Amino acid sequence: MQQTGAEILWECLLREGVDVVFGYPGGAILPAYDTMTQYDIRHVLVRHEQGATHAADGYARATGKAGVVVATSGPGATNLVTGLANAMMDSIPLIAITGQVAKGVIGSDAFQETDVTGVTLPVTKHNYIVTDVRELASTIREAFHIARTGRPGPVLVDIPKDVQLDRTGFHYPDDPIELPGYRPRTIVPKADFERAIELINGAQRPVVLAGHGIIMSGAVAELRGLVEKADIPVALTLLGIGGLPASHRLCAGMMGMHGEAAVNHAIQEADLLIALGMRFDDRVTGNLKTYAPGAHKIHIDIDPSELNKNVKVDVGIIGDVREVLRELLPHVEKADRSLWLARIDTWLAATRERDILHHDPQGKLWTAHVIVDLWKATAGNAIIVSDVGQHQMWEAQYYRHEEPRSLITSGGLGTMGFALPAAIGAKIGRPDAEVWVIAGDGGFQMTLGELGTVVQEKLPLRIAIINNGFLGMVRQWQEFFYERRYSATPLVNPDFCKLAEAYGIAAFRVDRREDVIPAALRAREVNGPALLNFVVESADSVYPMVPSGADLADMIRRPSQPKAQEVHE
Repeated sequence: MQQTGAEILWECLLREGVDVVFGYPGGAILPAYDTMTQYDIRHVLVRHEQGATHAADGYARATGKAGVVVATSGPGATNLVTGLANAMMDSIPLIAITGQVAKGVIGSDAFQETDVTGVTLPVTKHNYIVTDVRELASTIREAFHIARTGRPGPVLVDIPKDVQLDRTGFHYPDDPIELPGYRPRTIVPKADFERAIELINGAQRPVVLAGHGIIMSGAVAELRGLVEKADIPVALTLLGIGGLPASHRLCAGMMGMHGEAAVNHAIQEADLLIALGMRFDDRVTGNLKTYAPGAHKIHIDIDPSELNKNVKVDVGIIGDVREVLRELLPHVEKADRSLWLARIDTWLAATRERDILHHDPQGKLWTAHVIVDLWKATAGNAIIVSDVGQHQMWEAQYYRHEEPRSLITSGGLGTMGFALPAAIGAKIGRPDAEVWVIAGDGGFQMTLGELGTVVQEKLPLRIAIINNGFLGMVRQWQEFFYERRYSATPLVNPDFCKLAEAYGIAAFRVDRREDVIPAALRAREVNGPALLNFVVESADSVYPMVPSGADLADMIRRPSQPKAQEVHE
């Protein structure tokens, strides 16, 4: 039976297991939208195409499936770029479907024409323009294969308007996909395997560095099996949070620029680092010349380009983290490293960053208070979607995540405005989960139009705005490194509660710590979305902090404060 390209598109998406897409219609993609109503696929109408990519991204992170975004040509397609770059940096499987002007006018500067494949080449894993309807089905199938396999990432498929209208016989191919230029390697050389085992069994002060790959590959059980058998402490990257429960005795916490001071000290004094599905990016390592100078290093990652890219390693193993750990585990010896763990515990006990939880000299509300009390109010069982900035780091420090995929945040790109639309995708993907947005007042205003999507889709999101009247992280850098010249960082904000009420969203203002948990509990009882405007101290900073390019152990610490009676804990 002959079908149009638009019909073939939706048929292909159904066969790939897609049940929801996030998008915004326009002229060049209109044939696909006209046909969409014939298919059992939910369409979520966002308020901006960037919001659609973040929503698809959040859906993918929450579910482990590929997210799908649909947009028109020209500005519709270019508005996807930030979201595609975000997904690319964080290895998120995402399929972008864009309309394009008709083939006959491509290259003529037609209305709403943009070379979207050229524009997005640096921020996608691969992209296509389909000029023959007969190739559409195989292209869609290849796009999903590439997005999901190897190191996941976004793939864009650009479809001219006349290709959406052209007809051909439809057959969804089921033969094995063979792409000569794309063959992810998964076989571990025996010598590398044996050397890794030797290093692990011989180490006295090992540390596992658990990254996003643990969660993406579903290697949570394998990670736990390894570290419990070998008695190895675990340091987490920002995107690795949830890879090991925060309450686990071997979970030391987050590493890096705003990580636990004790974790950074442990990395610098380790004799072996076992890096699992992480990139050794600059926010993790600090000064590369002085990074973990006495440690051998094992790096296991599915992307061969990451091995020895930033940090030279003794053993580099290319492969899926879960599969490699399954091979390693039977050969790893059971060990007791209690002396090493006790040393780390001593460093943890000496931290002063958390003094802020107990010292409240003027009755002010601090962001750390808000995060800890939201953790208490939700019993640690919520999916938190955080935006980017100070609050993002405080969330990573103070909300104790026990499960994978319970923290969704923009790591590599650091995209302000990510949280609200990403939470839409997360809630649609996990409708039975409690989903909270935690966003700064700056980042929230970048995509606040998606409140309309929240209401239209009837999503019971809980939205916590950390309102400090500044672009907080930039202000902190200005305080530390620019002699307190606060150029372009103070904010004049709207009344966020009135803004929420304009959308018909319940809203609460909180400026005292004793009101945080009651307000959070009230928000949880609302039958629909709710927004909490937390007015917090503006001059606070995230501690510790490793200055950019400094040695990992050279941290700016929170100034010592006298211990007050712990009336707030």
